[in-house]
Amino acid sequence: MENTLWVEKYRPRDLQTYIGNEHLKSKVKLYLETEDVPHLLLYGRAGTGKTTLAKVIVNNIDCDTLYINASDENSVDAVRFKIRSFASTTGFKDMKVIILDEADYLTPNAQAALRNLMETFSKHCRFILTCNYVERIIDPIQSRCQSYKIVPPSKKEVAQQLVHILKEENCTFELDDVALIVNAGYPDIRRVINSAQRQIVDGKLKIDTSSIIQNDYKIKLLEMLTSNSKLNDMRKLIADNSVSDYSELFRLLYDEVETYGKDKVTECILAIASGQHQDVNVVDKEINFVSTLIKIKRILGD
Repeated sequence: MENTLWVEKYRPRDLQTYIGNEHLKSKVKLYLETEDVPHLLLYGRAGTGKTTLAKVIVNNIDCDTLYINASDENSVDAVRFKIRSFASTTGFKDMKVIILDEADYLTPNAQAALRNLMETFSKHCRFILTCNYVERIIDPIQSRCQSYKIVPPSKKEVAQQLVHILKEENCTFELDDVALIVNAGYPDIRRVINSAQRQIVDGKLKIDTSSIIQNDYKIKLLEMLTSNSKLNDMRKLIADNSVSDYSELFRLLYDEVETYGKDKVTECILAIASGQHQDVNVVDKEINFVSTLIKIKRILGD
C-alpha cells in the first residue's frame, strides 16, 4: 500500500534524490561503495534531513537494520535489552546498523550504557545517531562517532522540491503561493511539505492565510520584542499558536539577541540561559517561557 503522506511518499531513497548537504554526499558515497559505515552522529535543526540521510545509508548497503525513536524508548532498559539483543545475536547479513533517532532524548544512564555497547559490538554493528541538540550527547559517545552537522537546503532547493511534488501529484499552483509556504516553514522541510499537502483543495493549492500566519509567529514575536509591545499581546501570540516545544523559541531568542538586546545583550543571554535550563524540569513550559520574556523586557527597560 502506497503511503499517502507526501513527506513519506517523496522521502529520498538514494543520494541522487537527497537535496542539500553536498559537503556530505562524497563521504556518504564512499560509505555506500565500501559498505563500511562508521558510527555516525548527525545533528541539526528539526526537519532538515537527518533521519532521511540515515535511512538512505541503511537502504543502500547490505545490512540488518534496527530503527529506534529515542523520544519513545529512551530508558536504560531499552538500551540494555532491545539494542543489546539485536547487536549480540547472529543476523542474516554480515553488517548490522542501528538508527537511534532523536538520540538527545536518551537519559544519561541510557547514554552511558550505549557507550559500552558501541565499543563491544563495533566489529559487526554500527550506530547512526540523529539529534537536534548535539550538546545533550555525552562526550564519550561523541568521541566514538564521526559527527556531521546537517544544514538545511537553500530555499530555492526546497521550493524546487515542492514544485516537483505538486507536479507529480497533478496539482495546479501559483509560484507566489509556493514561495509563501516555503518562507513560512523554512528551514523545516517536513513542515513545508505537510503545509502544502494540507492546503490542496480539489487538485489546487489554495493558501490558508491563517495557517501561514500561525507558522510565521516566531517573526512576529521578534517584532514585538523590538517594538516594545505589551506582554499580554506576546502571551496571546504564544497561546494562539499552541506552542508545545519551546526549545526552538529559546534558540530563536539567542540567535536574534543582537536585534532586540541593544546594549544589554549579555544580560539577555543570561536570562535566556536561565529560562532554557528551567525548561527541562518545569511542569508548565508556557509559564516558564513567558517568565523569560518578562525578564528580558525588564532588562531592556520596557
